[in-house]
Amino acid sequence: MSMPSAPGWLRDLSGAWVFYSVLPGWPGVAPGFERIARFAPWIGLVIAALQVAVWLLLQALGWPVAASVLLVISVGVWITGGLHVDGVMDSADGLAAGPSRCLEAMEDSRVGASGVQAFALVLILQVAALWSLADRLPAWIPVVLLSAGFWGRCSPLWALHRFRYLRPDGTAGFHRARARGLREWVPALIVVSITLALTFALAQPLGLLIALTMAVGVVISGVVAECFGRRLGGHTGDSYGASVVWTESFTLVALAVLLPLLDGAAG
Repeated sequence: MSMPSAPGWLRDLSGAWVFYSVLPGWPGVAPGFERIARFAPWIGLVIAALQVAVWLLLQALGWPVAASVLLVISVGVWITGGLHVDGVMDSADGLAAGPSRCLEAMEDSRVGASGVQAFALVLILQVAALWSLADRLPAWIPVVLLSAGFWGRCSPLWALHRFRYLRPDGTAGFHRARARGLREWVPALIVVSITLALTFALAQPLGLLIALTMAVGVVISGVVAECFGRRLGGHTGDSYGASVVWTESFTLVALAVLLPLLDGAAG
């Protein structure tokens, strides 16, 4: 039974939960969809936390690293219902088609060669990054997964703030219509503030390594959204999804490279 008296933010949080994942809806709260983008980073943290739980369980059961990495990535795709992966493939096909046919190619339900290549590339990047970390700094995999899941969902917030929406009647148009500037960042900034407080509370060099995961995510999430926005002349629902996945992938790779280097230097 719905609860119409629930505050707007709670209905939007419930809406974000069912829009960005295939997880069961909340009983007693009717989902709203007016301003769900602001809660996307939190949903990203939930999805990443489930991936972390799967990773820890598989390691406790003695699974091989390769199988564990593949299953963890598969869980992330499954929980989102393939929503963002679809955006990766459609955006790649659109960019390959050129400016005159970009939106038409992105709307085509058929996946082209560029879309398949893009999906294969992000899969390879994520597998390589997590596998490398599992061999060198396995204890950091939970932190890296959480960072990638969080900052991946921050990238569309930057896109909403910076670029116009290219399909006013598109299925993701309500994101742009209801976005209210920098206030959409408030929930994400709360998470960042808590993380920074924990960073300063921890002893060195652990605090510096956590700060690194924050800095890498900030830069990559903004750069990815900017690149798509400039190439397309704006954003669509597909490019929002693509921004999520590419930010996740590049964040994983960057941290897989940087964390061992800094950890070795600190040691």
